Amino acid sequence: MPEIRATTHLKDLWNETQAQAMAGNQLSLLRYRSNLLGADLRITNFGGGNTSSKFELPDPFTGQPVRLLAVKGSGGDIGSIDESGFALLYLDRLEQLKSLYRGEPYEDEMVRFYPLAAFGESRVAASIDTPLHAFLPFPHVDHLHPDWAIALAASANGKRKLEEFNQEFDRKIVWVPWQRPGFELAGMIERAVKDAPGAEGLILGGHGLFTWGKTQRDCYLNSIHTIDQMGDFILKHQSKKGSLFGGLEHTAVADRRRVATQILPALRGALSSKRRVVAHYADQEDALTFAGSKWSKQLSALGTSCPDHFLRTRVCPLFLPWDPLKEDAGVLKARIQAEVGEYRAVYKKYYDEWATGDSAKLRDSNPSVVVVPGLGLFGFGKNKKEARITTEFFINAIHVMAGANALHDKEVPDPLPQARHAEQSRQFTQFHNYVALPRSEAFRIEYWALEEAKLQRMPAEAEFSRRIALVLGGANGIGREVALLLGRKGAHVVIADVDQPGAKSVADEVSAVASPEFVAHTGVNLASSDSITDAVDFTISQFGGMDVIVNTAAVYPVPAADGELTDAQWAQAFQINVTGNFLLARQAEWVFKDQALPAAMVLTSSANAVVPKRGSEAYDTSKAALNHLIRELSVKLGPHLRVNGIAPATVIAGSTMFPRDRVIQSLQKYKIAFSDAESTEDLRSKLADFYAQRTLTKRPILPQDCAAVMVWLAGDQSAKTTGHIIPVDGGLSEAFLR
Repeated sequence: MPEIRATTHLKDLWNETQAQAMAGNQLSLLRYRSNLLGADLRITNFGGGNTSSKFELPDPFTGQPVRLLAVKGSGGDIGSIDESGFALLYLDRLEQLKSLYRGEPYEDEMVRFYPLAAFGESRVAASIDTPLHAFLPFPHVDHLHPDWAIALAASANGKRKLEEFNQEFDRKIVWVPWQRPGFELAGMIERAVKDAPGAEGLILGGHGLFTWGKTQRDCYLNSIHTIDQMGDFILKHQSKKGSLFGGLEHTAVADRRRVATQILPALRGALSSKRRVVAHYADQEDALTFAGSKWSKQLSALGTSCPDHFLRTRVCPLFLPWDPLKEDAGVLKARIQAEVGEYRAVYKKYYDEWATGDSAKLRDSNPSVVVVPGLGLFGFGKNKKEARITTEFFINAIHVMAGANALHDKEVPDPLPQARHAEQSRQFTQFHNYVALPRSEAFRIEYWALEEAKLQRMPAEAEFSRRIALVLGGANGIGREVALLLGRKGAHVVIADVDQPGAKSVADEVSAVASPEFVAHTGVNLASSDSITDAVDFTISQFGGMDVIVNTAAVYPVPAADGELTDAQWAQAFQINVTGNFLLARQAEWVFKDQALPAAMVLTSSANAVVPKRGSEAYDTSKAALNHLIRELSVKLGPHLRVNGIAPATVIAGSTMFPRDRVIQSLQKYKIAFSDAESTEDLRSKLADFYAQRTLTKRPILPQDCAAVMVWLAGDQSAKTTGHIIPVDGGLSEAFLR
């Protein structure tokens, strides 16, 4: 391998002290090498690429050393993989598979032999790339998908440009035409290396990069230096080209995030025709440059090249036409349904054209990426993480297209170098030097039986998976428990509260039981229509829409010593407890209409709404008004939005309505013994036990009890319940319906 200079774009992250601590443990070093490579998205995408090492371990049957292949397991991510994520296989058994191989039409049957070659107790599903690594005669191999390398791989003149690269950087990287990953490609790259002594790597046409080394360190250096040099090569060509994608046609909209928020619910609703999706919006420079360019529509129609890309981005994105200088957001929103419908029809035609009797069923004909001039990109997935990663993958594809366009210099070669056989060249499509995979090849990968098997291995989705919930009053008490329970059940949760530090604290708690990407927090003041609007818009901007609104926020005005309330206290009780809920429904109504998806709103009333008391007139009557508001809203907002409520008896634990001084006043009122040394929670517990004796069940009402009912009302199990208030009062006979 030639002397390699220092990197320009990538950093050498290798720490020799850390590596030395793992000396002698090749699996640990493989994990270390993999994590370093996966730490930079310019090197490979999340979940993309593959790494391997060949080394010896004692055979558990004989105790004698045996040579193994350790290779990233199917569906793993090299950036986060640990040692348990690698499949361990006997190398000699993999070699024996060559004699069993019956040819390309039968290559999928080889996968069933991989578990039979497993070493020891390894039960990790081996990647389809396993033979590609096994048959290369190098101890350590990296298969990566860097944008700069794929730009060469996806260029019509890619093979010739690779020759220029080799000459300029004194390298020996070999070109291999396109072939779907699998046993056939393994044989192709094995032969390519044998035919090119001294080869330092491989470019797979339309796919990615293979590099290798004698040691873990050598392999890592070869990978980052090769990618870095390819970056130099591509960027030099881009600097000479000047503008990308034919130049800019539509500049970025100044208030694009506001416009994105306006259209996201309608877009999410249209794309959720089969299953709900969660959104991620990207408006960084790369996204805006591509979306607003003259060639964006044509390039979008071609779709991505690298298989790892389009497994997430689908065969191509939806290009949503819009002229931001001539059309407003309303025009764009009105265009969504027709454009999405057209995309689904074209996708169905694509499926019907290439599906066979053995193909997996059509999964979802909706796009997972939407390109909008002036706004950028919208990515969609089953959760926020998947939506973000999908968007990142298409941004990787944009980089590939940019690099391929920049490399354009002469007429398109015939046949294209991506074609294994000359007659296959016509199946590839190219535009300004960028070459997309044939639709037949895209289908073979997207609906590959092995890919379907991987999807079938995925765990069942949680009850509130794909749902987006806004929880107001979520900083404490019932709201906190609702947020935690929704988080545990798979929901995406926005916690809103006037107590913003408290909302953040609960968001951190929910992140610990869910995923940090599924949780956000914001401030809200139910007395302010603008504040409520901001909370709704914030939720949309985070996740793309809303499926659930839960409000537990309320105020309990404490009378003065003479037992009287001020005018301001009375007004505040109705402003927060009644009007705030009305404003919340009004400010969110457009979201549910645009989405046109079943949704739920759950509000918090009280047993006091039907039990008259002395000294709590404002609170009690405001809750009585809320009961009727729930019924009114259920009539007005149906059928898409169900509106229900709960009516708890007094909930003391964790409630901001029961600060220490109010608890002490109540204990004194009811002549319950206590000590000033007791904690606030102990005092609350005493008062709760006293109130519990008034009920039929004799058990205190806890925030968790209320949360369980509210979450039930928010879910599909109560899909035919609306306009009702469910008591959570332990059997308070005074509150029985009259």
